[in-house]
Amino acid sequence: MRALIVDDDRVLADVLAFTLRREGFQVVLAHDGAQALACWAEERPDLIILDVNLPKLDGFAVCQRIREEADTPILLLTVRGEEDDIVHGLELGADDYVTKPFSPRQLVARARAVLRRAARTGPPTLRQAGELTLDPSRRELRIGGGEAVSLTALETRLLNYLVLNKGHVLTGDAIIDHVWGAEGGDRDMLRQLVHRLRSKLTQAGELAGEEAGQAYIETVPGLGYGLVIPGDTEDS
Repeated sequence: MRALIVDDDRVLADVLAFTLRREGFQVVLAHDGAQALACWAEERPDLIILDVNLPKLDGFAVCQRIREEADTPILLLTVRGEEDDIVHGLELGADDYVTKPFSPRQLVARARAVLRRAARTGPPTLRQAGELTLDPSRRELRIGGGEAVSLTALETRLLNYLVLNKGHVLTGDAIIDHVWGAEGGDRDMLRQLVHRLRSKLTQAGELAGEEAGQAYIETVPGLGYGLVIPGDTEDS
């Protein structure tokens, strides 16, 4: 079982890491929001222990970004006692919270409880649009009964956003903000990402026996991009 601990208090992070290792966890550490997202994308932990007050990107933003792509259990750490902050974290998709100060024993108990609940809920939800299936947790794209095609983290984030907004045109600015957030992105980077994702969609289609040239991502000049499912007349 692998846990990602995210806290800018390095002493506390080390204490938590020591405690969880004694309980049999493999531990990965991050000390700011941007590093947390990078570690999550690279390590795919089974549990995230996430401080709310972080530099670069706060815990709420990190929680929201991860929850858009996966159902990894998230336990928030906060010194904030205001009910609104706790409710906000839970609404963003956090599974539980612990208010500082706390005992390591309490944290382990809450972490175990979160993991037990997650085990009962089953695997993360697949995204579906027509014959297109996206598995965000595995970063895999499949069309019909074809073989799966692997995606990068950015490609997964973009396709997930397009699938969730099927039938709508998303502006370039909205996509850039969603995909790159505080890490920064621009129009050229978006065009390159769209080009790569289109190639992956074409590859998945060919593996499913589709004719070459099927379009899935529509460019709307002056506006942005939208997801189009070939042969789907639902949104026309």
